[in-house]
Amino acid sequence: MDKFIINGGNRLNGSVRISGSKNASLPVMAATILANGRHVLSNVPMLNDVRTMSTLLKGLNISISTDSGKLILDNGGGEFCEAPYELVRTMRASILVLGPLLARRGRAYVSLPGGCAIGARPVDLHIAALEKMGTQIVVENGYVDAKCPDGRLHGAEITFKTITVTGTENIMMAATLAEGTTTIYNAAQEPEVVDLARQLRAMGANITGEGTHTIKVEGVAQLAPAAYSIMPDRIEAGTLLCAVAGVGGEVDIVDAPVKELSPIIDALATMGVDIDVGGNRLVIKSSGQLKAKDITTMPHPGFPTDMQAQFMAILSVAEGTSVINETIFENRFMHVAEYKRMGADITISGQTAVVKGVKRLSGAPVMASDLRAGAGLVIAALVAECKSEVRRVYHIDRGYDALEQKLMALGADIRRTKS
Repeated sequence: MDKFIINGGNRLNGSVRISGSKNASLPVMAATILANGRHVLSNVPMLNDVRTMSTLLKGLNISISTDSGKLILDNGGGEFCEAPYELVRTMRASILVLGPLLARRGRAYVSLPGGCAIGARPVDLHIAALEKMGTQIVVENGYVDAKCPDGRLHGAEITFKTITVTGTENIMMAATLAEGTTTIYNAAQEPEVVDLARQLRAMGANITGEGTHTIKVEGVAQLAPAAYSIMPDRIEAGTLLCAVAGVGGEVDIVDAPVKELSPIIDALATMGVDIDVGGNRLVIKSSGQLKAKDITTMPHPGFPTDMQAQFMAILSVAEGTSVINETIFENRFMHVAEYKRMGADITISGQTAVVKGVKRLSGAPVMASDLRAGAGLVIAALVAECKSEVRRVYHIDRGYDALEQKLMALGADIRRTKS
């Protein structure tokens, strides 16, 4: 099991390119189930979650290879329809194969998902929506056993009682081949949902309204493979912005999803960080002296929950007191205990964290509890004095493409080693 050894205090300078989005890649890969033939995806990050999705799709008779940095997915069709527990337990996004399997193959046998322990994230919203589209579903023995008795899903009006990103994506994919029109109300507006809609449209789907709370999908008889380039990862970009903001320096961030980063850029600006925007790149300049900032996580276009841990790391050394309200997941403050081991002054009350800035953090051995908590601990270690060990970095590898190498190229003293 790997860990990071980090000697904090180094300023970050230079240039870094943002990799493709993890949260966009996984649904786009799942969507290749919808059309037989050769799909070509570019800008796919080489992450553990991408490898897990690749293994899952191979079990569904989709061969996967790489060519000149592109991911080639060749869908051979057939009736394979099982997503086994051994794979799904490691990645919650595996549930994304449920909708396309039902739409294309009429049957799905998918394990209930596992993954990071940051909250329940139940799939009942997916199931209720698919049942409205004519699916017969039984949940037993830890699996969702679903079939389409009419041979084809039918359009329906779907209203999600709470916003769900993967639920929106699953129903979008299912609806592309359904008979009639499907309208999704209270749909997620996340940029990754928009990216999936663009890919599906490239495959021949009839989708409108992505990026709003109402998405309409007119079902078509069939889809065709398409070439598609994955959007840049806004959370990776935000993580690197926080790292520079915390330790100080000047970094040119290339291929950044600038528009999608607005909540993060605005928050950092009020903390005293200078960020110049130009096209698809950002130049961040920071003295490392930050001001307190209150944050409330919200669905897009609000402040993303996936950036909460990283901001908590730099707010721990900001001047003043910050209040963080976590409204998305009920168990996403597990990193607080690790920050406190490094000297942070943080008090938790329910879904609210009060962060009193301290002059400095001190290096310590800490342990990642989930993907974004791991990224936050890396930032805290970069800011801290002396040496830190960040353990369980397999969580970080699920969602960041060579994070330590990018930080090292910017001047960070960080290396990977075995525990």
